Amino acid sequence: MDSTDRMSKLATLMRPYTAICRHDLRALWQSRPVRLWLAATVVLTLLATLGNWGKLQDAPLIATLLFPYLVFPWFFIVIALGVTPVSGSQAETLADGILSRPVTRYGYLLATWAGRVITVLAVFYVVTVPAIMLVTLAKRPPAEDAVTVYGIVTTLGVVALVLTLIVSLGFLAGTLLRKPLLAAAVLIFLWYPVNFVLSTFSLEELSPISLSQATTTQLRRQWLGGDDESKTATNKEEAEALLRLGTNLSSMLFGGQTQQSKPGYFEPGKFEDFSLVRVTLGYGAGTLIAVGLAVLCFCRRDL
Repeated sequence: MDSTDRMSKLATLMRPYTAICRHDLRALWQSRPVRLWLAATVVLTLLATLGNWGKLQDAPLIATLLFPYLVFPWFFIVIALGVTPVSGSQAETLADGILSRPVTRYGYLLATWAGRVITVLAVFYVVTVPAIMLVTLAKRPPAEDAVTVYGIVTTLGVVALVLTLIVSLGFLAGTLLRKPLLAAAVLIFLWYPVNFVLSTFSLEELSPISLSQATTTQLRRQWLGGDDESKTATNKEEAEALLRLGTNLSSMLFGGQTQQSKPGYFEPGKFEDFSLVRVTLGYGAGTLIAVGLAVLCFCRRDL
């Protein structure tokens, strides 16, 4: 009985915040930018899938589909969605909503933040999940790849965490600077240089650029008992390296051009020490810090 009363009180307490979140979601999905973004993601995903259908294996193709969300160009859209509700003319609407409802400042802000995060993740999952299912289940010309269900689920979760971090950083910048264009410009000019510097050290737990390169490694990971397959893959790569070395030596001894294999963007052996725990802690801690600072700054602001 006590537990029922507690649940009913909690539901009554959360009702205003869920109403705010639903209202924000309804307004977002009725807006033209979100609809255009959804259409653009569908078109870009379709073009990337068809363009690489017969060229790339499953893991590189899926990593190619995730690249726009981690690096470019959807970063700008996600930042804009994060900045707008707490800056500019939206700040006045936000203040009126807080003053006219029995809600706290941080509760109203978190409800709005949740609406933005749900919208971004909904667009991401609605477009990428069907495309990944098509890639992995269809019979394609490239050789079969060792992509696992565990690898796909964890990779999608990590990308969703990165998108949540970007929304949170937009919230923080909009709260501090109060001008949406200025906040977006500051984030853009800070985000990419810092990411490029971090990517030179292959810090996938801090740089989405390195993370996009490491997705092929995580996509092939096994949840349990993956040591044998990883050893087999390593032996296969070593055999291919020896074959290339022999081909180059024969070309040098008997004439002909030596084939110089340039490493691709998704290098399979570059992120063998990829740690899902480190990556989750890195982006998760950044999200919590950004949201906490945004709430702290907004609660100290005069409405």
